[in-house]
Amino acid sequence: MDDKFLTADVYSAQTLEERLLLGNEAVAQGAWEAGVRVVTSYPGTPSTEITECVARHEEVNCQWAPNEKVAAEVAFGAAMAGGRSMTCMKHVGVNVAADPIFTAAYTGVNAGMVIVCADDPAMHSSQNEQDSRYYARAAHIPMLEPADSRECLAFTRLAFTMSEELDTPVFVRLTTRIAHARSAVAIGLRNEAPVRPYQKDAMKYVMMPAMAKKRHPKVEAREAFLAEAANRMPINVVRMRSTAVGVVTSGACYQYVRDAMPDASTLKLGMVYPLPINLIREFAQKVDRLIVVEELEGLIEQDLLAAGIACEGKKYTGVQGELSVEKLRTVLCGQKAPSEAAQDIPGRPPVLCPGCPHRGVFYVLGKLGLRVMGDIGCYTLAALPPLSAMDACLCMGASIGMAGGAERAQGKAFSRSTVAVLGDSTFIHSGITSLIDAVYNRETITVIILDNRITGMTGHQQNPATGLDIHNQPAPMLNLEKLVESCGVQDVAVVDPFDLKGTEKAVRQAVAREEVSVIIARRPCALLDKAPHAPCIIQGCRNCGACMKLSCPAIVRGEKGVRIDEALCIGCGMCVQVCPFKAIRLGEVESK
Repeated sequence: MDDKFLTADVYSAQTLEERLLLGNEAVAQGAWEAGVRVVTSYPGTPSTEITECVARHEEVNCQWAPNEKVAAEVAFGAAMAGGRSMTCMKHVGVNVAADPIFTAAYTGVNAGMVIVCADDPAMHSSQNEQDSRYYARAAHIPMLEPADSRECLAFTRLAFTMSEELDTPVFVRLTTRIAHARSAVAIGLRNEAPVRPYQKDAMKYVMMPAMAKKRHPKVEAREAFLAEAANRMPINVVRMRSTAVGVVTSGACYQYVRDAMPDASTLKLGMVYPLPINLIREFAQKVDRLIVVEELEGLIEQDLLAAGIACEGKKYTGVQGELSVEKLRTVLCGQKAPSEAAQDIPGRPPVLCPGCPHRGVFYVLGKLGLRVMGDIGCYTLAALPPLSAMDACLCMGASIGMAGGAERAQGKAFSRSTVAVLGDSTFIHSGITSLIDAVYNRETITVIILDNRITGMTGHQQNPATGLDIHNQPAPMLNLEKLVESCGVQDVAVVDPFDLKGTEKAVRQAVAREEVSVIIARRPCALLDKAPHAPCIIQGCRNCGACMKLSCPAIVRGEKGVRIDEALCIGCGMCVQVCPFKAIRLGEVESK
């Protein structure tokens, strides 16, 4: 195996200028400078901006994929065929892509393949605090972790070099703070990495058992080689200061340590798997006390203890949430945490936007008292009061399977009062197979696809049902009605969720049927509609509170009645439909 990556200059060889970049922007720049040819991803906060930034470069074939598994497979195909490739996803997206990723570690690659995974400590926009370092260990794939935007660029460049020299995909791990923080970055030139020749090699790329058994020892040999080489990698940096305390850390945690413990000696890990055990052992011998500072799970600490290196860490920092300078000062330095006046301020939970088309669907479902198996998307906010219209939310595409499982446990009477709700992008991501399963197994569930014509939850990315690609150029538009029918669904209805009576009628009919029914609630996301809107007008309010059940931010209730915030109202008219006293009416747009 080649070890040139040990001496390679990981930073830009020729600096054109310095820019202040997000970590995500820097990863995109690093991939471009490394000569990446194919980038394919599914949007997921906090990783989304990487692919959006890459799409600005005409030299790169960039695309949104239906899900992370497809993205990883396309990236692998590109690398196998000789072009450098990258796929980006959030931590739970790695779960979806794990199938091809694990086997790609066996086959190896031809050109470099980089997998960027962005973890989300504190769950700013996620359903769990999964630690992707476990995947590096389980899949036997090296993982780099940058600590600022400069390293995001440099480590991405290095990852492509390592991938080709070690014949393996390489993980680059970000966390929310690194992905969305800005720091100075030296911008360089693009290295037009030539497309490598493709050679048919069934023993390498066809993972039948006989071939896989021969590839597995190569994986183990590569990992052993890299574990030794890690001790000499320049991205694992020792900075000796006071010998009273030494800290082993990486990523964003390194920044916290430097501020909270400026006198402590540090070993900043640029590669978090495999660990440079010998380097860490030498560092530990130079300090009186060794502390490991890492967010989420205590993987580094566990490995050091297993190697006989005395250390401590998780008993102070815990395994939940983000760390911070203040927390480290408190738990490691004994300093009293500053008082936070903000603790007395009530929380402001997020709400569906004014004019959100999903609001009408959930209002109807709440009115009918139906159980709702929900899904991942901005519509998950309908679980909060006063809509309170969601019973469960597990993962992308799970709503249909959960509804089917509930029917299997409770019977068809239960399913007639239960619906599965998911978005158009989520349905394409991983709901299609669940719908096929429901039809195939003769279930009687009702599925509602909230088709708002965009991937809304991550900031309006295109998907196969929007008719546009990542460059906003025309693309074949997936016909959801025909797709649903081709899955075997006989009862398919399309409704406008702003039409509350029509939506209610469709739902009542669907849940009464003795077969799988699908309702497509179609109206574009309110943020896509740039046309001028006149706010609704309220006169003679009796303060009954009926309109408050819509949970619209534009509707404000006071002691003397309800008022409508003209700055927020987009005139969707749902409040007009629910007011029992006809005190609300639509406004009129002034003609120019």
